[in-house]
Amino acid sequence: MELTYTKHGDYYLPDLDIPTKEKISVNRYGQMHGDYLKKNNRTTYNELLFSGRLNQYLAEIGEQSEKMFALLTEQYAAAENITEEMKTVDQMGWVRAMNSIRNRAEEVVLSELVYC
Repeated sequence: MELTYTKHGDYYLPDLDIPTKEKISVNRYGQMHGDYLKKNNRTTYNELLFSGRLNQYLAEIGEQSEKMFALLTEQYAAAENITEEMKTVDQMGWVRAMNSIRNRAEEVVLSELVYC
């Protein structure tokens, strides 16, 4: 790899170019992981950014997080016997139970995938 330099005032600065790729959509979990890397693991963040792989990496983390969240929510609901029948009989109880399940599932996703 050959580096070229351009003179800016009294200094020669390397000509660095970040490769441009297609636009990749990053969901909220991916954005949260990106913020975490930016604040707590600058080396990894910069390596991914300058190699042009940051958005792809964050999109993958976001996708894995969404799948894990859906799976955990489904498993918790089955383990606690939260069904559609309960939804018709006791709507507020069902809402409370599902909110609790979603909160617990999100906490696991955040600790296992996003903030690690």
